[in-house]
Amino acid sequence: MHAIDHRDLEIILKQLTSQLAERLLQLRWMLSTAESCTGGMIATRCTDLAGSSTWFERGFVTYSNQSKTQMLGVPEDLIAHHGAVSAPVAKAMALGAVYRSASEVSIAVTGVAGPSGGSFEKPVGTVWLAWCISGSVHAEVQHFSGDRAHIRQATTEHALEGLMKRLPTNKPAGR
Repeated sequence: MHAIDHRDLEIILKQLTSQLAERLLQLRWMLSTAESCTGGMIATRCTDLAGSSTWFERGFVTYSNQSKTQMLGVPEDLIAHHGAVSAPVAKAMALGAVYRSASEVSIAVTGVAGPSGGSFEKPVGTVWLAWCISGSVHAEVQHFSGDRAHIRQATTEHALEGLMKRLPTNKPAGR
């Protein structure tokens, strides 16, 4: 994320969320979120928009490993083997959000927002994001810089942009 004024960022995020809402409404799809390091910020962005109940189904805040397992069905051994901040866990979170809701698409994020908790392999700012669209899951890692607030904000923006880029423009046949 680039250095932009807080007011400009608010405008950008509102526009992005409005575009996402329009696309989901066109597709007649519902969205769920599975959030760890953002603690519900993505769901908040979505539900800040009036009428979001027509396209936003639910948000899971799964900050602890136990909550990822209990609420989203992420296998404990997956977390133990790869760590909570990993592609396999982000993908499992995204799938769990779809399978445990009435949504066709989901966003999942898990990362190290800091200021502590980082390691050599996963420094502060490391975030895995995953998007599940009709059962197909894509994950990517990002390395954001800045303080905790900036990392969480950048994750939120990137998660919404990532879903918008991945959504089809027309509803796939047979759905």
